Amino acid sequence: QVQLVESGGGLVQPGESLRLSCAASGFTFSTYVMSWYRQAPGKERELVARLTWIGSITNYADSVKGRFTISRDNTKNTLYLQMNSLKPEDTAVYYCNARKRGLDYWGQGTQVTVSS
Repeated sequence: QVQLVESGGGLVQPGESLRLSCAASGFTFSTYVMSWYRQAPGKERELVARLTWIGSITNYADSVKGRFTISRDNTKNTLYLQMNSLKPEDTAVYYCNARKRGLDYWGQGTQVTVSS
């Protein structure tokens, strides 16, 4: 049974940091492209960051470049998103995604709220 379980969300003030984690199970984590998406109220889900299975290629949304860092630990089957210098516009539900050859798995999401 495939599971992606996000954690680490919460309420922070602008300028602060959070680290999201996504614990994966039920599939061969190291062979999947892993990504973080987010969805703000009233908006479509958007890609935040993507990381290939060996971690050699990363892609970031322009809005988070220089502030967010995606990483993975294939020995722990875990995906991370380090978010620094958070802004109110980063407020959203953040989702973990695993994808390979038409297989597409999603976590349940974790809420990140940036507000003073």
